[in-house]
Amino acid sequence: MSAGRATNRDVNTFAMKLVERYIFSRAFKLSAGALLVALAIAWTTQILARINIVTDSGQTAGTFLELATLLLPKVVPVVMPFAIIIGISQTLTTMNQDSELAVIAASGSSRSTILKPMLVLALMACVLAFLVNNLVEPLSRQRVREIVATAHADLLSTVIQEGTFRKIDEGLFVQIAERLPDGRLGGIFVADSRQEGIDLNYYAKYGEVQQRDDQQFLFMIDGEVHRKSPGGDVSVVRYASYAFDLSEFAPKAAAAQYAPKDQTLTYLLWPDPNDGYVKNAPAFFYAELHRRFTEWAYPLVFALIALAAAGDVRSHRQARVHPMVTAICFALLVRWEGYFVADKAENSSAFVPLVYAVPILNGAFAAYFIARNKVFEFPASWTDRVAGLFNAARARLLRLRFGVSGRRLEGGSP
Repeated sequence: MSAGRATNRDVNTFAMKLVERYIFSRAFKLSAGALLVALAIAWTTQILARINIVTDSGQTAGTFLELATLLLPKVVPVVMPFAIIIGISQTLTTMNQDSELAVIAASGSSRSTILKPMLVLALMACVLAFLVNNLVEPLSRQRVREIVATAHADLLSTVIQEGTFRKIDEGLFVQIAERLPDGRLGGIFVADSRQEGIDLNYYAKYGEVQQRDDQQFLFMIDGEVHRKSPGGDVSVVRYASYAFDLSEFAPKAAAAQYAPKDQTLTYLLWPDPNDGYVKNAPAFFYAELHRRFTEWAYPLVFALIALAAAGDVRSHRQARVHPMVTAICFALLVRWEGYFVADKAENSSAFVPLVYAVPILNGAFAAYFIARNKVFEFPASWTDRVAGLFNAARARLLRLRFGVSGRRLEGGSP
């Protein structure tokens, strides 16, 4: 008999583990989907803002793909908390609508059956956010700085532009008809009259700029050069390839300058005493260090907010506002608070304690609702007022619409 009870107890324990895995799996899939969509949107906006770095400098498609990839780590820590809150709140809301939460509660399971998988998911997101924020993102930022510095040092990005006739030096003009997808140049024309009495005009179907040690050359392929002598005679020489030295006109490559956001966590903890930010703007430098210590906690804070808003068993007829809407609205407020105090901490160290207070206090506030088993939602007076304003605006739009239609009918308009 005791063996049978032990077996039943083991089965019940195993069943609870299956329930937790089921909840975790649903929340994980929804959070991953939301993360991918948010990453795609944020990544697209970041790329469009920096696409001129590649197009204006004539870089290859490989450089563009590298730059696009390097921008992803910058976006991940920002959108991950919102992906967590969407995944958890939507999972719990759907399970509530399907009466799954009610069945779990009626079976005698504790609230930890619901809380545990969600908190595990949030902690996994916190670890990932910490690693990306402190290891991957700084290295990717540094590489982006190097690409930008190299592009700005390229002669073609600073002087020569597609479809324009540009003056490089006194008596030296260059025109490029087009930039080809493989990085080469098409339709090259160079007019050189620097030597008194001699005019040289170079034509080429194709060409490319190459770097040899510290020298930069314009290699022109399949073209001809027209040489006009002081007496007016013109000689034409065809060539398969010709190298035109651009080194004396190209600006020197400047070393990439790293801001505190571009530095690794190790550097922020033990910075170079001669670092310009440490010497001239120490508050700005150490504000980034404190941000790194708190940024990773927002997935956990947002998970607590989602659990407080959607983790209770109730009929959705009781909810005036969808739990996900409530959770996201409060999460946006929390994120704004975090950005606000972090921005203030860059100018005054007095705001540093608030950088830690924002995630701690808001997380504790959401945990209070969870521990007390209270419903976290907007006050009824707020929702009634917003609903009243919405209904009034809708009625006004309908009156305007039907009023205009009535006047058209009275005037005989079709």
